[in-house]
Amino acid sequence: MLFNTYEPGKFAFSQESIDLYDSNQRDDDLNNQSVDDFIKSKKWGIIGVPFDSTCSYHHGSRYAPTLIREASFGFEQYNCEFDKLLDGEFYDCGDLNVVHGNCMKTCEILEDSVKELIGSNIKPIIIGGEHSVSLGSISALASLEEYGDLRDITVIHLDAHRDIIDEYIGEKYSHASIMKRVYDLNPKELIQIGIRSFSIEEKEFVENKENISSFYAKNITSNNGNGSISENVKTFEDLLSKIDSIEGKVYISIDMDVFDPSIAPSVGNPTPNGLYYREFQSIFESLSFNEKIDIIGFDLVELASDKLGDVTAVLAAKIIYDFLTLFS
Repeated sequence: MLFNTYEPGKFAFSQESIDLYDSNQRDDDLNNQSVDDFIKSKKWGIIGVPFDSTCSYHHGSRYAPTLIREASFGFEQYNCEFDKLLDGEFYDCGDLNVVHGNCMKTCEILEDSVKELIGSNIKPIIIGGEHSVSLGSISALASLEEYGDLRDITVIHLDAHRDIIDEYIGEKYSHASIMKRVYDLNPKELIQIGIRSFSIEEKEFVENKENISSFYAKNITSNNGNGSISENVKTFEDLLSKIDSIEGKVYISIDMDVFDPSIAPSVGNPTPNGLYYREFQSIFESLSFNEKIDIIGFDLVELASDKLGDVTAVLAAKIIYDFLTLFS
């Protein structure tokens, strides 16, 4: 690359590409030591997944990886909010060859690609695309586990919606059912943050589930009242305490509609009364202070726009920028 040029096709400040096959271990060569090395690794690899075929409202999330990468060049390498330089080791591996119209096949391809990253002790950052693509990344991580599931992995899910219905319009593999597919993998705990829209079937499903924790947007945002959907009000302070209590491996999934539409209008299913960035940033900081956890994967999904400079794309790029600053 020339000195006075940049590559908008890559996330800002990413490392030069490496040949994964030089260090990649085959699945059957992954022993306990190499799995431990992966869990403790600080290396990250970005994969864009331009897929939105099960979208039910606002299409356009297939363009999000391009828009977010372009927006990332608006930030300085020095992150003044954390007084830290973004100089960790991370790579932008480009976009997945998705199969438009076929969610399961796309997730299978993504799962194989994430396994390649894992073989090089590189953790996945997935840029969607719609929320269904999370399954590919999470399934790859589950395959590392002794029992091939998530029983030792906590999933933190930030979203306006529960996404935990078993089928949506007859489809089991959908952006609206992604957390049910994740729950089928038996997570240690599913922590849902920013929730403010769900069906009666989803309400009944999560009731009395000891490994599902819910933090409703109306109770954790600083500008809303203290009204409660249930008698057991969980405040923002309760959320931070919950984050501090987590131990072990953690996967983070962020649907951009967790934010209020006033700051993130270009999403697949915008829903009023959402989070603002100050609350979100506090969640990230709280996670970074918890020395008992190892974040092993991250995805950001459901930005839906085809406009360069879209404010929601800038916010999405800021989230990834802050994440890499704190965790790479």
